Amino acid sequence: MAYELDEQKKVGLGLIGFGIFFTFLAIMLFFDRGLLALANILLLAGVALLLGLRSTLQLFKVNYKGTISFMLGLFLIFVRWPVVGIIVEIYGCIILFSCFWPSIKVFLFQIPVFGWILQYPALLLDRFRS
Repeated sequence: MAYELDEQKKVGLGLIGFGIFFTFLAIMLFFDRGLLALANILLLAGVALLLGLRSTLQLFKVNYKGTISFMLGLFLIFVRWPVVGIIVEIYGCIILFSCFWPSIKVFLFQIPVFGWILQYPALLLDRFRS
């Protein structure tokens, strides 16, 4: 195996998975504030465990635009504007994690069925391959 996961990274991936699950559950329950707050806490803790504390702090220090929009979205969720807050958070996540898109793209092309669908020329996604 090219990349081994230690226990801390496995827990981080689990927390990120639960954060994504609670986000979808909160959206299905008409933007429940409590579930969105719990999902955000789980996602942040999962990223911190997966990347490490120093790398996480560096990620948030370098990308001011993404950090400010993510924290503003979190604040909007707490002050009972969950729809606007989740939109601002999604924008912040895209900006924050834009440096990881090439790795995510390579991973998506390697998934057996999903990767084969993405490689069809009609979808025009094969031009994004590295």
